[in-house]
Amino acid sequence: MMQRRQSSLCCDEGGDCHMLVSKLQETQRYLDIMQKIEDSLEKKPSYLSNIRGGRVLEDYQLVVDCTALLVDIENEIFVIHNVIRNNYRLKFPELQSFVRHPIDYARLVKKIGNEMDLTKVNLDGLLPSADIKVVTITASTTCGKPLPEQVFQKTIEACDIALALESSRKKVLDFLETRMGFIAPNLSAIVGSAVAAKLVVTAGGLSALAKTPAHTVQLFGAKKTNLVGFSTATTSQFCVGYIEQTEIVQRTPPYLRTRASELLAREATLAAFIDSFEGNPTGETGRAYRDEICKAIEKWQEPPPAKLPVPECKPKQKNVDCRLRKMELRYDITDKTKMANGKIHE
Repeated sequence: MMQRRQSSLCCDEGGDCHMLVSKLQETQRYLDIMQKIEDSLEKKPSYLSNIRGGRVLEDYQLVVDCTALLVDIENEIFVIHNVIRNNYRLKFPELQSFVRHPIDYARLVKKIGNEMDLTKVNLDGLLPSADIKVVTITASTTCGKPLPEQVFQKTIEACDIALALESSRKKVLDFLETRMGFIAPNLSAIVGSAVAAKLVVTAGGLSALAKTPAHTVQLFGAKKTNLVGFSTATTSQFCVGYIEQTEIVQRTPPYLRTRASELLAREATLAAFIDSFEGNPTGETGRAYRDEICKAIEKWQEPPPAKLPVPECKPKQKNVDCRLRKMELRYDITDKTKMANGKIHE
């Protein structure tokens, strides 16, 4: 895999800031793959017969290249986001706490620019209405200052690069969605086309993925990194596996994500086994598995059933009439006494 040039921010002796942005878009590898994607999207996917008589997708090698390029693009977006965030915090330091997604942050920075009065900026469509009010009020009390013209221009250029990379990322995802629908329809229905491609390439094929234990599949793509001294905005996505990048896991509450990823990994290996034998090319089995996973996660979030109230242990109240009858029986004249009294009177 090509060694990626990271973006950085440096200052010369005069104190002027110059930003060294990524050159990923200028590499021949990037240009070749994007051109092949555009050409391949215009034609319908086709299969070829291999030596053993099986069927393989004609664009399978391009799928492998796109998976590697997709990882490079995502990493580059986060690195450029770090540069934009470090520059723009001089003007609006509170913005990074409201907007954490790199692309949303880049769009917002480009829209606001060097304007200090956000009431003059139309942010509709970029943020929810409630967040727009919070950002506008916070901007009115911020301690930031307008950026110098040189730093501001470099920041806007970085935003344009991030947005261009995001456009390329969507095009790669569109290609993977069309091709992975033929290679692994059931697996793609569960984890998504992008994650399915990463899992298949990492495992070395559908058959190898089907034979891989679920706990190993859960660790695909995870990296052990030392986060001490690094920003969480640029490293948070590098410390999780491909399974945790799926839409299902991301919508799951944080305290249930580990459990959800375990369930998703088990179902993914089963779907890969079905796809390896072309068991259900329509992907209906995968969609059924996905529905079952979503229902199971919703079931986990339900509150526990209410417990029955404990009965109060109060002393039993005796019937007053019963006590009176017992007292009357105790002091009443018995038949023997009546007979004795009758003899006495005689």
